[in-house]
Amino acid sequence: MSSVVVDTHIIIWDRLDPDRLSPKARKAFVQADTHHTIVICEISFWEIAMLIRKKRIVSNIPFMELMKGILDSRNYVLQGINPEIALLATELSMDTKDPADTLIVATSIVLGLPLISADQFMRQSTETRIIW
Repeated sequence: MSSVVVDTHIIIWDRLDPDRLSPKARKAFVQADTHHTIVICEISFWEIAMLIRKKRIVSNIPFMELMKGILDSRNYVLQGINPEIALLATELSMDTKDPADTLIVATSIVLGLPLISADQFMRQSTETRIIW
């Protein structure tokens, strides 16, 4: 296994605080980077912008510069919300009210890839494989 989908906080942690990644997550992340197959759900850009706006992420780097730095730092593949992902996201039984989380899990399932996440709700999912 080398391809993975990454949760929003994993993208941020890798760029701003890599020591927060678990050894297992870091290994999967680096392996996927080597094979050019780290999938970022485009909804993560919106989520990061909202976290910065709410001051839950504090960065001295302007948002657009931070996003460019993130995208240039690894071999990311961007994944939008297609009809299959949108439909599946409405059918998941996840115990979360966060639409971004639901779409990220749905993306993982539709692509048939494990998801790197420390999120407790996601880690309880039986619908996709979580790496942490």
